[in-house]
Amino acid sequence: MSHADILFLPGLLEDADAFEQVISGLAEVATCVVADLTRADTIADLARDALRQAPAERFLLAGHSMGGYVALEIMRQAPGRVAKLALLNTHARPDTAESTANRRRLMALADRDFEAVANELMPKLMTAEHVKDPVLTGIVGAMALAVGKDAFKRQQTAIIGRIDSRPHLAAIRCPTLVIAARDDQLMPVPLLQELSDGIPGARLAIVEDSGHMASVEQPERVLELMQEWVEA
Repeated sequence: MSHADILFLPGLLEDADAFEQVISGLAEVATCVVADLTRADTIADLARDALRQAPAERFLLAGHSMGGYVALEIMRQAPGRVAKLALLNTHARPDTAESTANRRRLMALADRDFEAVANELMPKLMTAEHVKDPVLTGIVGAMALAVGKDAFKRQQTAIIGRIDSRPHLAAIRCPTLVIAARDDQLMPVPLLQELSDGIPGARLAIVEDSGHMASVEQPERVLELMQEWVEA
């Protein structure tokens, strides 16, 4: 079995800790790099920055949430560099007016009280049961603080400005895994079904008992799916 090179793209207010247990489980079969997606304020620039951080000229690409938006942009900028694609808890649509207004509200709140932003987001990120788990909330909260206010505002600006990726999905030619979570409030299963349906030959897998943070809430199941993806 050949060794894989994987570039992971974290979501809004996330860093490598979002994938820690999954990456640990893949250590024997893959070299994993988690891109820093905090330095630019457009999806196109985040994609260019991520490509510079890739572990090899040709690699496997996995994006979670905002990282999925960046992954879809990489498929436009450099499709030949991506051998396989995994899209977790993400979708292909542009921002709605309602979402944009809420993002701008949170950006303004961040200037006044950044911790309040993380506290407000937490119940939307995980299941009600997982929000009661101090270990899981600790991981998510620590990532948010590590990313910080300024990067949060850049990321939100990039997310607001993203294009509609749906017309571009049919051009994706590499093997693709789409991972949805049954109880994801932010990106419900039908949005990931749409994403999967748009990519030729894509496989949709649904993780049970998980909200938006599937790789944190159900790392063993996500690892199992990604091992199959790497080894297929």
